[in-house]
Amino acid sequence: MRFMKRKTKGTDDDEDPLSGVANLFDVAMLFAVGLLLVTMMHFNLTELLTSQDITIVKNPGQENMEIIIKNETEIETLNMTEETVTTMGKLVAELYETEGGATVYVEKGT
Repeated sequence: MRFMKRKTKGTDDDEDPLSGVANLFDVAMLFAVGLLLVTMMHFNLTELLTSQDITIVKNPGQENMEIIIKNETEIETLNMTEETVTTMGKLVAELYETEGGATVYVEKGT
């Protein structure tokens, strides 16, 4: 019968008035993760969440061009610079652009 006692006002058994908002942090975290996923889906960047290797080119051909490379769990960002690099080597292939804007890669034969 001790479990069936009625709680009366002013006893030590009263609940904490803030117990109803104790899980607000959890709700806020779920909202933040959901917002992150929706934003990545909007910008078509869901590949960053998978284990696939991808390369993304932002602003191709412009001064502020950026290349984002993802290898498994490592993400690397390359920015364009004004530096010129020279090297010694042989011509392996040629790259042509058609009138329609397509790019054709032609390997050099031996």
